[in-house]
Amino acid sequence: MSATRKPSPARKTSSWSRRIAVVAVIGAVAIGALYAWRHRSNEEAASAYRTAKVERGDIRVTISATGALNATSQVDVGSQISGQVTDVLVDYNDHVSKGQVIARIDPSTYEAQIAQGNAQINSARAALATAQATLRNAEADYNRKAELAQQQLIARGDLDLARAARDQARAQVASAQAQIRQQTASTQTSRLNLQRTVIRSPVDGVVLSRSIEPGQTVAASLQAPVLFQIAEDLSQMEILLAVDEADIGQVKPGLDVAFTVDAYPERRFRGKVKQVRLAATNTSNVITYPVVVSLDNSDQSLLPGMTANAEIEVSHREDVLRVSNAALRYKPDDEYGGAATRGAGGRGNFAEDFERIAATLKLDAPQRAAFDQALAAIRQRVASRQAAPAPQQGASLFGRGPGGGSNRPGGEGNAGAMRQRMADRFNQQFAAFKATLDDAQKAQWDREIAALVGSRRAPLYKLVDGKPQAVMVRVGASDGSYTEVSGGIREGDEVIVGSGRAAK
Repeated sequence: MSATRKPSPARKTSSWSRRIAVVAVIGAVAIGALYAWRHRSNEEAASAYRTAKVERGDIRVTISATGALNATSQVDVGSQISGQVTDVLVDYNDHVSKGQVIARIDPSTYEAQIAQGNAQINSARAALATAQATLRNAEADYNRKAELAQQQLIARGDLDLARAARDQARAQVASAQAQIRQQTASTQTSRLNLQRTVIRSPVDGVVLSRSIEPGQTVAASLQAPVLFQIAEDLSQMEILLAVDEADIGQVKPGLDVAFTVDAYPERRFRGKVKQVRLAATNTSNVITYPVVVSLDNSDQSLLPGMTANAEIEVSHREDVLRVSNAALRYKPDDEYGGAATRGAGGRGNFAEDFERIAATLKLDAPQRAAFDQALAAIRQRVASRQAAPAPQQGASLFGRGPGGGSNRPGGEGNAGAMRQRMADRFNQQFAAFKATLDDAQKAQWDREIAALVGSRRAPLYKLVDGKPQAVMVRVGASDGSYTEVSGGIREGDEVIVGSGRAAK
């Protein structure tokens, strides 16, 4: 009878080790499969959207307009008299100086008028001499008859006749003197017209055009005909732009202008807005306003009459957060739209905007200390408000913003009042800091605060775990491709610019 063999302890241990190893391998495979499935799901979800990164850069907002180049000062030289042109002494593009003779008109007519006037003056002087002699005789006769009348040797009627003859002789003398003055004035007019037969340049400049030739007759009966156009100084020129009424509110004197001309397509010229004129022009129901741009033309490369294609720079933001305009236009599908919008939040925190504005003011140490003190007080107030029970949704750096009450009836109508209250609150919180600024810094601070308060809000959608998540941002300047944004977003964030599902 054989004895039963029992398994050894070493063999049992080996069997359990194999079982544990198999279970571990199966678990690892399952975990790997689950991870791969999740990773693939996330990749598939992410591939359903097209994204772009939030980046820093410059935004330059411009207004396009066209206009013609002109000389800053252009003089039309005409003729005050009529006559035949005998000499034309300048031509196109000639440089002339003030007082230089540029043309002559036949002076013979006016020389004859002067000779005739001189003869009439001499005749009037002879008539005066005759009248003076007659007056002396009449006065002597009157004096004699006055003595005789006192002695009652002649009748009173003879004395009255002598007095009348004396007065008549005096009137003739006065008439002769007036005739002399009249003839002298007439002759002086002829002399002035004789001087006007010589046409001189009124300014230093360049002849742009001439409209006469020797032998041509000039008729100046109703108005002075234009004979020459002279540009006073072509080293300084101007452009007269026609700006649309929709854009004219953004144009102010002093703005930078860049423009090109067809003669130099690869070259960009610079100028500044000099004047915004109020004389509107209506062309086919399109209203435009003339804007004068001054520019330097020291190299004389620009010529009058050239067409300028200009861009007026109304805003230039440097090193700001910007996103593609496609990100602002994107709206998620209905299945994600509700959940995404609920996570958008309110207006967000203004602290970064204040820091950005302060950086542009180039503050000194005391001004920076006052700014930091005001901002710290605001942050402390916000922290204490957030620690209070049941904080209201949409609270911002200064309490409840417009986002918290935008769904109330009449919320849109109160937008202006909300912005005004916000501006008043900003001024109150930063009153001590603003008192340390100079006039230029105060003006810039006011402009930046006004732009911040008046900025509109829009949602951006970030891709989080394969789904869009909305964040409300403040929208600033836009150049047509990129838009400045600020608020709950950071550089490098991925924002959705479109959906890729249609490509499936």
